[in-house]
Amino acid sequence: MLRAACIAITFWAGPVLGQSGDACRLALVLALDVSSSVDATEHLLQRDGLAAALDDPDIRGAILQGAPGGVALSVYEWSGRQRSVTILDWTLLRSDVDIDTAVATLRRTPRSETRYPTAMGFALGYGATLMARSPDCSRRVIDLSGDGISNDGFGPELAYKHFPFDGVTVNGLAVLGADPQVQDYFEDFVRHGPGAFVEISQGYEGYRRAMTRKLFREINDMVIGSRARPHSEARG
Repeated sequence: MLRAACIAITFWAGPVLGQSGDACRLALVLALDVSSSVDATEHLLQRDGLAAALDDPDIRGAILQGAPGGVALSVYEWSGRQRSVTILDWTLLRSDVDIDTAVATLRRTPRSETRYPTAMGFALGYGATLMARSPDCSRRVIDLSGDGISNDGFGPELAYKHFPFDGVTVNGLAVLGADPQVQDYFEDFVRHGPGAFVEISQGYEGYRRAMTRKLFREINDMVIGSRARPHSEARG
């Protein structure tokens, strides 16, 4: 079953993109949970929270005035087996207009699924194959959000064994509230690769703040224990 899933997911994530001539310091894939545990209000808080985080002045500054080289971004939603859907294909963020376009796409694109369980291994496999066709960037990070543990198909440990995760860091954003095990599960099974970490959101109401913190850390390639944080977070 796993071999068939690998073949299907590789086909399903699309062809390899042509490489850009521009320098790229970070290829970032964001994976949003749209399984049946996420209701319509929570989904809106998640999607709008991501859009607002990208639109935050500190995140714009980190993308556009940070270290040399651009940031390439792709976003997909995930739920059950073979139910991941790309909602923002690879986009190089080199200007405010590029960020505006990405934010607008995230705000207007309909939710892809509502009724499937939590197939985290399939979701990670999709992210790995999406990353495999990214622009040529010096760092590669997958960022998986979720409010529960994997309960369908194979788990993260098999995804990491059978999909191309060499040189890829997987960070997590664990949303507290729906499942008491979610934080420990993300720490033990989702976090993967060099410098990986798990950010915590206090329910979906805290999603925008948690995503802003996480993006700031990822884009700036901050090490664990750094005291720096977005100005918007310091303002509360």
